Amino acid sequence: MNDESRMTASGFIIGHASLTASRSSRNAGELVALMFLAILLPGCDTPVRDTSPSSPHQHKTARDQTGSPDTVGSPDIPDDLPQLDGWPLVRGDRQGRGATAGPLPERLERLWAFQAEDGVPGAAVIDEGRVYVGSLDGNLYALRLSDGERLWQFGTELGFEAGPAVADGRVFAGDADGVFYCLDATAGNELWRHATAASISAAPNVVGDRVLFGSQDGHLYCRDAATGEEVWTYESPDQIRCFPTVSQGRAMVAGCDGQLHVIDVGSGKELSAIELDGPTGSAPAVENHIAYVGTEQGTFFAIDLAEGTVQWRYVSPDRPAAYRSSAALAGGLAIVGSRDRMIHALDTANGEPRWSFPARTRVDGSPVVVGRRVFVGTDAGVLLALRLDTGQELWEYELGGSITASPAVANGRLVIGNDRGKVVCFGTPQAQGHRPVEP
Repeated sequence: MNDESRMTASGFIIGHASLTASRSSRNAGELVALMFLAILLPGCDTPVRDTSPSSPHQHKTARDQTGSPDTVGSPDIPDDLPQLDGWPLVRGDRQGRGATAGPLPERLERLWAFQAEDGVPGAAVIDEGRVYVGSLDGNLYALRLSDGERLWQFGTELGFEAGPAVADGRVFAGDADGVFYCLDATAGNELWRHATAASISAAPNVVGDRVLFGSQDGHLYCRDAATGEEVWTYESPDQIRCFPTVSQGRAMVAGCDGQLHVIDVGSGKELSAIELDGPTGSAPAVENHIAYVGTEQGTFFAIDLAEGTVQWRYVSPDRPAAYRSSAALAGGLAIVGSRDRMIHALDTANGEPRWSFPARTRVDGSPVVVGRRVFVGTDAGVLLALRLDTGQELWEYELGGSITASPAVANGRLVIGNDRGKVVCFGTPQAQGHRPVEP
């Protein structure tokens, strides 16, 4: 399977055929046929506009494999960054902002690497000194944050296309077979499960005692986090492929029907549906009642949730291409990667471009802001660090393969995986005698 045909959790994984596939009728032959269709079909029924085919990242090996300081001429850390306790959700917080005040060392060293048997398309989460990450090899892994040692693994047949969530000693994750699991975070044993009718290709969100997750069967599920009992189920007109962002008692989801749906978290009733210009698998990022999200048709939207209207939209003037990256919000900017081979920073007030960084390859990975730096992975397998205010490149590290996951940041460490199953942790050695591993 090549990089172009393997759609990831930040985009589309299984085509429209998965919406109608019944779990009760699946046998081994049908699963093989379904996965073959997943390779051939782009997902949804709207053509993807992509004017820039992937190409190798034309640059030298990382200038400084142990990181480079960015103190000279750097601005103050934006005062709107959240102070997160761990990284329990794939976009950091339930609003999907993908940002944290840190701290993260100015000089990053590769501390450890864990190798799964297949790709890691979804983001990791971090809680209580553990990293939780899913793989297409069929397993959800718990790794020790300090040294990468595997603590436990939970196996399924088809594996995990999206990242998990962790809260109150429980880990939540949905697999490619459409089964949503709740596991004990310490031991990895199953506490409960819920079967949906199609693949789950996006990470869950946790709100109080409830867990929300979408499925390609077109439903957003709200379940009691402790017991798995149904709270409510919302039916969308088409597949749901994004992390369900939650802000001010409202959940936001988008998918193949080309609409952003706003749903009351208490009742599961739809409050509004805002027309976009096409489908999306990107998670809306929400701040000050404005949702920011890009689509497959190459438009990035800012949507006023209170009014249910589009505040502004941005289309790259050079070569519009699909957004499969979810935006990070910090310092009055929405930072997002695109298949036009650029990383864009847009003014959240009016959509005007502040800066663009030429990644020279597709950027399906979702950026994360840590203090005054932006970290984002590219299709060429390069992890970049950019200045938040100018987009100047500060550092890069070649993981290899392709990166579609967003970084997870907690306790002075950054963790990210690639499509070759490598999970890498960056930071500064704490213990005496701890030496960073060789690249």
